[in-house]
Amino acid sequence: MTAATKLRMTPSEAFVETLAANGVKDVFGIVGSAYMDAHDLFPLAGIRFLSVAHEQNAAHMADGYARATGRHGVCIGQNGPGVTNFVTAIAAAYWAHSPVVAITPEAGSLTAGLGGFQETDQLPIFSKITKWQTHVNSPSRIAELTGRAFHYALHERGPVQVNIPRDYFYGEIETAIPQPFAIGRGPGDSAAIQAAARLLAEAKFPVIVAGGGVAFAGASAELRQLAEYLSAPVVNSYLHNDTFPAHHELAAGPLGYQGSQAAMRLIEKADVVLALGSRLGPFGTLPQYGLDYWPKQAKIIQIDADLRVLGLVRPVELAINGDARASAAALVQALQVIENGRPRNVDRINLIATEKAAWAANLASQVGANEAGRVDPRRALAALAKARPANAMVATDIGNVCSVANSYLDFDEPNSFFAAMAFGNCGYAYPTALGAKVGRPDRPSIAYIGDGAWGMSLAEVMTAVRENIPAVAVVFNNGQWGAEKRNQIDYFDNRFLGTELENPNFADVAQAMGAVGITVEHEDQVGDALRTAIASNRPTVINLRLTQTLGDPFRRDAFKPPRRLLEKYAAYSAKA
Repeated sequence: MTAATKLRMTPSEAFVETLAANGVKDVFGIVGSAYMDAHDLFPLAGIRFLSVAHEQNAAHMADGYARATGRHGVCIGQNGPGVTNFVTAIAAAYWAHSPVVAITPEAGSLTAGLGGFQETDQLPIFSKITKWQTHVNSPSRIAELTGRAFHYALHERGPVQVNIPRDYFYGEIETAIPQPFAIGRGPGDSAAIQAAARLLAEAKFPVIVAGGGVAFAGASAELRQLAEYLSAPVVNSYLHNDTFPAHHELAAGPLGYQGSQAAMRLIEKADVVLALGSRLGPFGTLPQYGLDYWPKQAKIIQIDADLRVLGLVRPVELAINGDARASAAALVQALQVIENGRPRNVDRINLIATEKAAWAANLASQVGANEAGRVDPRRALAALAKARPANAMVATDIGNVCSVANSYLDFDEPNSFFAAMAFGNCGYAYPTALGAKVGRPDRPSIAYIGDGAWGMSLAEVMTAVRENIPAVAVVFNNGQWGAEKRNQIDYFDNRFLGTELENPNFADVAQAMGAVGITVEHEDQVGDALRTAIASNRPTVINLRLTQTLGDPFRRDAFKPPRRLLEKYAAYSAKA
């Protein structure tokens, strides 16, 4: 933080001025008495306060805002229960490396520990799901510590917490407003870059894994240049389908659950893998479709800005602590010196095209039959993919149909695809899509949600209407908790306990809230419904009635056939 002139002001003014200095234009939350003195100043500082239905969704909105814009997302809530409602969403932001700033006012300093109204010890609650925490221990430090939190959130890539006793917003202080400054990131150790370049130059079949760090670093152009120089297939790491242009001739699609078999068949041929901005998480490297595709004999080069993830999941030949953009550019320069150029590998490019065509045909063959008033999930997902504008942003929830959607989601722009990542919480997609739309009002924003998870976030349709956020919710209404029901089919002899749902007409519910509601019951209505929703420029809920056809389970290794020892439960043992 750069130096600035000290002025006399209130702590509330210092706090709000620090938000403004960091470019904050939007804050998500529910109004509360604990911070109302500062809240009152937001309009004069040019800050929009977006009032939500539930604080968890405020933090999800901040996450979506941050991931769509590359800037901070900010959420704030009342001390105690308002703040504890943030927890699930902050955990999701942590695993997504999203720069969310959670402002957590707390009980007054003079009564702390006495068990007063809405009091709890707030810092320990977030200690394992934030990159940094601070407790404002004096009103005079409110600007300093708030500014530092913004700095760490952006440069350490993750959520931070600013804990402020509610009485510390009052009084008079003399303070300077810290000004943000950028920190340039380098490519990593030069000797390691040279060694990586030599490995890539000698590789017979190099493959690049493009992780979330590519989007964070704005490395799209540099990655493309590197891939084109090597004629290397580029696969997206799990749930990062937007890290390389999907229609580029070198793009092979995403790895992981319900990913691209083309990507898997190509990476299994690799003798050298360059993991750029990826932690190589387990869900993106485990067998899928019966393919144990991870190339166990390949030499792995892992480049990431977070040194803690280097070699964490997979053993690596070379680990480079560097920025994805700077590292990719440095590798191209090093390769050009080593080789003095190389011809385009037409055979490899043709192989990529062949594998992609085979996967497209395979995918088309997997569609099921429609039923009366209900659409097969894969047919619906294919129709949505055709109707989706090229510049659209999509947030997906957890669940069976949303996971199958991974096969149908491709993007040519970065910062277009948002998922709950490894945390995998239900109710994530819609508030995230709302936040993304606030941050990028120029782009369509679409959420894919199952009908079970929709119950956790449909109240935010009121927020979308009240705040005029024209995002589109596509609700996959198949009357079931599909992912868990699939497990009951595979392991529990079709005993459907707690997985079948009786739903209202979600389009009617949306209309009652003041939004547009569209019910879809036929395949030929799917694309038109999405186009109509986007063109309306109003909050819209598409009640998409699906058959109960389910995709493969997430992980077959997570279950064992049930074995019961007591006589009263013997009938529920797996059949031999």
